[in-house]
Amino acid sequence: MPLESLLPAAPFPNGIDHYALGGVLVGLGVVIIYLATAVAPGASTFLESTLSYGSSLSRLDRYRASRDWRVVFTLGIVSGAALYTLATGGGAWVTAVAPWRLLVGGVLIGVGTRLGKGCTSGHGVCGVGSVSSTSFVGVLSFLLVAIVTAQLAMAAGVSP
Repeated sequence: MPLESLLPAAPFPNGIDHYALGGVLVGLGVVIIYLATAVAPGASTFLESTLSYGSSLSRLDRYRASRDWRVVFTLGIVSGAALYTLATGGGAWVTAVAPWRLLVGGVLIGVGTRLGKGCTSGHGVCGVGSVSSTSFVGVLSFLLVAIVTAQLAMAAGVSP
C-alpha cells in the first residue's frame, strides 16, 4: 500500500483554529486544577467514583475523598461542551455518526480506559504533561492503533 494512500487529503478540512483553541483551554484547565488541588484531573474514574455514593464496596473506598470534585469536573466538561455548542449555534446534535455507534464506541472506550489505567486524553494531557514514561508509551500505542484501525475501517468501506 503506497504511503500517500494512508494520509488524508486534508488533515484539517475545517481549519485548525478551533482544535488549537480547544487544546489550549484543556491544557489551561489541567494546570489550574493541578495548581489548586495538587491532583492530576481525569474523568476516567468518574463512573467508579460516582458509584461510591451509593455502594459500600471496599474497592470504591479510594474514591470517596475525591468523588465530589470528580462530579463537578465531569459536569464541567459536559457543560462546557453544551455552552460552546450554544455559543456557536451548532445545535444539540452535531455529528452524523449513528447513536448506536457512539454507544458501542463509548462502551469500548470505557473498557479500554479501565484496562489501560486511564483514558487517552488523561495519558495525553496529564501523563505526557508530567513527563510520565508510561503515558508516552500509552499515547504512542493509542495513536498507532487508532491510525491502523481507521485505515482498515476506511479500506473496508466503513464510514461515519
